[in-house]
Amino acid sequence: MTAVGIVFFSVQGNGAGALEALTRGCDGAISLTVALAGPYLLWSGLMRIADEAGLVKKLARIMKKPLSLLMPDAPEAAAPVTLNLAANFFGLGNAATPFGLEAMRRLDRGDGRASDSMAMFIALNSSAIELLPTAVIAIRTACGSAAPYDIAIPTFVASLAAAGASIVSCRLLGRLIK
Repeated sequence: MTAVGIVFFSVQGNGAGALEALTRGCDGAISLTVALAGPYLLWSGLMRIADEAGLVKKLARIMKKPLSLLMPDAPEAAAPVTLNLAANFFGLGNAATPFGLEAMRRLDRGDGRASDSMAMFIALNSSAIELLPTAVIAIRTACGSAAPYDIAIPTFVASLAAAGASIVSCRLLGRLIK
């Protein structure tokens, strides 16, 4: 896209405009990255502290029963699934990725096919219930939104609906395929 833009600017005889647009885009990207670094570092650090304090293991024990209802054949994956869902709950999609990969590794039966638990985890991860969409709020703040937090309640409600629909769909489709 950058190359095509430069070609179009050059064809129009506006090479200076291309350079200005590239510079403005780079400045905006760096500003946004710096603005997002704080919230990501804060929440990632809090997750790390919670893990080292043993809160993650306690949360995994608490979540083991509800998760066993959704994924009955995957008790050993409770900790990474819980961490993934918790990171998503606080709007930290990037921080959730390593936990999601570990959960999928533990859910893998080794037969090359996705298990029902893997499908349920993907459905839950994709619909991710978000109490506080921190990344989106940080982006809205960095872009100068007058009310960056106004999306919190609608995001939470929509994510609850999406998670419910995902669970129901996964259960129904799982029964149809068997």
